[in-house]
Amino acid sequence: MALSIYDSANQHYLISNHITNLELNSPLVTERKETFSFPFGDAELTQIAFSGIYIVYGDMLVKENRLRIKSFEEPELVELHFSLNGGGIMENFLTKRTVSILPNQHNIIYAPEFDGTGTFQTDQQFRFFEVHFQRDRFVDLTQDSSSLLKRFADNIMNKKAVEISPENLPISLAMHSCIKDIMNCQFKGGLKLLFLQSKCIELLALQAQAFELALKKNEKPSLKSAYDKERIYFAREYLLEHACQPPSLTELAKIAGINEFKLKQGFKETFQNTVFGYLSDYKLMKAKELLANGDADIKSISDELGYSSVQHFNTAFRKKFGLSPGKARQ
Repeated sequence: MALSIYDSANQHYLISNHITNLELNSPLVTERKETFSFPFGDAELTQIAFSGIYIVYGDMLVKENRLRIKSFEEPELVELHFSLNGGGIMENFLTKRTVSILPNQHNIIYAPEFDGTGTFQTDQQFRFFEVHFQRDRFVDLTQDSSSLLKRFADNIMNKKAVEISPENLPISLAMHSCIKDIMNCQFKGGLKLLFLQSKCIELLALQAQAFELALKKNEKPSLKSAYDKERIYFAREYLLEHACQPPSLTELAKIAGINEFKLKQGFKETFQNTVFGYLSDYKLMKAKELLANGDADIKSISDELGYSSVQHFNTAFRKKFGLSPGKARQ
């Protein structure tokens, strides 16, 4: 599995991920961390392979806006793609398809061959997370499921390059939590294998559910302009930056430059949650992460996240996760 990359001067560079088909099909977990440095950019990657699943994630900083990219010696893989930060556009000359990579969005992609260009933003770090399933395994997992997944599986069995949806969707908090669980996995041996397998399948299920819900929506969208959509994302970022002392809906709408009705309807439409439901989930996910790190006591975490009391925090945490913060720390 390798990439050929050509810079603006047509200089050729070869990048190999060093994960072999033998390792990809092994029941043992293989994990590598690698750093790449080239004139056109730098990257730090973590690669994990086991039982027909290949995980790769990391950071990239691209110094050239446009690169020619060719992939070869690729196994038949279906990609669960999560763009965590930064973005770009991938244009495949072989299939005449263009895929946009947008921050905090996800899709499921099958592209058995790639020969084309990548256009990237050069002023920010690009962070991504991907889970690749061997094609036959993906089909086995998704058989007898939804009509959406069945159509997608039919296309990939015919080796037709396709995305499960022409529109990317926002990465949910549940997906972010699952991704962090994979990145921070501390298990060894067989337990690590079982944990990573279950989390990869959980991510697939979360994505499938999100695309099913998006497909079933029949109501007229509240957000009709690119400006309105951008304002909803701005509102979300502002809300999370001020999570400890959040503004009211009226204040947030004014700050975002959108009316309150569009804010409420657009937020629910975009993130499948109310404004303050989303904020509550974010704070509790953050609390779970802080508890796992074990550096701060429960009261400090409660205060840091803006809860009115430890009792209020305990109640919300138990309702969300089914156990107390103290149990979550053990």
